[in-house]
Amino acid sequence: MKQMNNSAFVIRKRIWLSAAIFVLSFNANAQKEFDGIRGTKNWIGYSDAPNALYHHIADQANVYLNKRAAKIAGIRTLAEWKQRQNYIRSTLRKAVGDFPEKTALNATITKTIEKDNYKVEHIVYESQPGYFVTSSLFIPKKLKNGKASAIIYCSGHSNSGYRAYQSTIINLVNKGFIVFAFDPIGQGERLQYLDEKTNKSKFKWPSYEHSYAGAQSFLAGNTIAANFTWDGIRAVDYLLTRKEVDAANIGINGRSGGGTQSAFIAAFDERIKAVAPENYITNFNWLFRAMGPQDAEQNVFYGIEKGLDIADLLLVRAPKPALMITTSYDMFPIQGALETEKEVKAIYKAYGKPENFSMATDDTAHASTKNNREAMYRFFQKVLNNPGDATDEKVELLSEEELQVTKTGQVATAFRGESAYSLNAKEAAKKMKQLEAARTNGVARNANVVHAAKQLSGYREPNKLDIPMFAGRIQRNGYVIEKYLLKGEGNYDIPYLLLKPKTPSSKALLYLNPEGKTADVLEGGEMEWFVKNGFTVLAPDIIGTGELGPGDFKGDSYIDSVSFNIWFAGLMINRSIVGIQTGDVMKLVNILEKEKNIKGIFGLAKKQMSPLLLHAAAFNNNIKGIVLVEPYASYRSMIVNPEYRPDFLHSTVAGAIGSYDLPDLTASLAPKKLLIIGMTAGNGDATNTADIEKDLQVVRQAYKANPQKLMIVPGGSVEAVHAHYMNWINK
Repeated sequence: MKQMNNSAFVIRKRIWLSAAIFVLSFNANAQKEFDGIRGTKNWIGYSDAPNALYHHIADQANVYLNKRAAKIAGIRTLAEWKQRQNYIRSTLRKAVGDFPEKTALNATITKTIEKDNYKVEHIVYESQPGYFVTSSLFIPKKLKNGKASAIIYCSGHSNSGYRAYQSTIINLVNKGFIVFAFDPIGQGERLQYLDEKTNKSKFKWPSYEHSYAGAQSFLAGNTIAANFTWDGIRAVDYLLTRKEVDAANIGINGRSGGGTQSAFIAAFDERIKAVAPENYITNFNWLFRAMGPQDAEQNVFYGIEKGLDIADLLLVRAPKPALMITTSYDMFPIQGALETEKEVKAIYKAYGKPENFSMATDDTAHASTKNNREAMYRFFQKVLNNPGDATDEKVELLSEEELQVTKTGQVATAFRGESAYSLNAKEAAKKMKQLEAARTNGVARNANVVHAAKQLSGYREPNKLDIPMFAGRIQRNGYVIEKYLLKGEGNYDIPYLLLKPKTPSSKALLYLNPEGKTADVLEGGEMEWFVKNGFTVLAPDIIGTGELGPGDFKGDSYIDSVSFNIWFAGLMINRSIVGIQTGDVMKLVNILEKEKNIKGIFGLAKKQMSPLLLHAAAFNNNIKGIVLVEPYASYRSMIVNPEYRPDFLHSTVAGAIGSYDLPDLTASLAPKKLLIIGMTAGNGDATNTADIEKDLQVVRQAYKANPQKLMIVPGGSVEAVHAHYMNWINK
């Protein structure tokens, strides 16, 4: 697996006219030459251009969030609040996705640890068949009438899972509560990407494990939030099998990532009487202003677009008891928590149960404090009918050996069962069968493919009336390079180069490189090769690349220098990055259409820019043919391969599997001229021929009537690639 523990996630800076900083890393002088506007660095209006993508997504999110806030502010009666709760239930269920059927838990006690005041039963249960959950049940030795109230404890983002929180757990047990703690995936003994030599994760942080698997889930139309939530719902199922548990008094708590889990689980499970999420509750409006959307389990399909916010996880439960536990300078902004508190207080007041909701705050960062822990103890003691002393006491902790649940320390090696990846791959396979059946419709299928691609990618028809701004000219031997800026979909401009031969043909080439417009512009470079063969070449910095990216936003899942978080942000507003980019490409194609003497427009895309060109070519019949250089084969290939290339993620569309895929877009182009050079699988492997050929067969079938228009060749030297280009030109 490629190293996936990079720390810097950049989305580079916002943009109004995104002048040109044309990054030629190999030539500082050339960089100055290709600045789009002279003196750009002194023009304050262009200083935030690299953050354009983040700001564009955040601006759209705020439109939905402000609309939601207005609706909430307009609620006056209990009947209106109940109507809101019904909306939250149905919308949240769709956004999270369906849960699997309940199957046998097959719970097994692997070990029992006896302490003076309590015992610990280590338990492995199956939340789904073959999907093992490691957990520990802490039981006080003195039970009133043989039963006790129970609290489910959800782990935050610690490598060791709930073991990092045992001081809080043991305090609860010493106060007479049964506590059931379980490992979420990617933590404790449930690592999904285990290095068996070290018995540790291949990733640096738990959030990386969550998001790497979570992105695959989203591609298949599933959510990792459903996976996390279902494990907790099944934890409730297990508690109810225990005679020691007072079924009428079950609570749930967790901090940070555990706060997320506890809020989601309680929102879906009515059997949980009381919830106390800690260091999580804020709102998206402030989250976008602060650290941005976080790892995969905190995001759901189109949640913000559909009018959901974090507060809805609490609103939907009213008037059941709830406690928000916060800190005043948490990374989850306290102002968002205060605004959420105001919303939630209103619904509890409408129910006539204001005493059932409260907020505890202490003045520190993203951390647990004695005051907040004691507030949590008091809350559960009151609402779960277990009065007593709420003092947080120093306790004796269990050893690492005492807390180990499985023989090997990891379910992956102890049981060799299912993983988040394998469960998702099985679901994706079912959807792929539906897509494969639909492909038999041939040409009639193309319209459906285009419609699905537009809908699922969040594509929006662009404004074609915008006029480009001229930013300079550079003379070259035999051609000229002109520099322009064109307004993009949002509050940014697209910088592009237009290379014009002195003796042009009637052909133009849109040239897309993930490294930006200057990557191949040097004299003797690839763009010059096309110019000298008569093409007018347009090379842009598409939003998220070159001058327009990647930006400063890091998030908590910056894997191999790729921000998974910004992709999740787009998902929440029903916009894919590639869908946004496609709209901008269509505007650029429109510019070429207006060029004098241009009769044919073609496209060339490299690597992860290939899906962008495929979407554009499928949406615009004026693109007469395309070249794909080292493209990956399909979204399917990113799901079926346990390890995929993170740098492919921004070119993918969540939920596409089962409706359309890249081979379908490619097939819809027939009989346009098509050249594919050096295709790879979703893991970047060009030697995985069986996986690649599975997708190419869809393309070959579409070109069966016009085989001369299709060229599929391996990669090679520059000379070999140029020979392929020439063959394609002359087709």
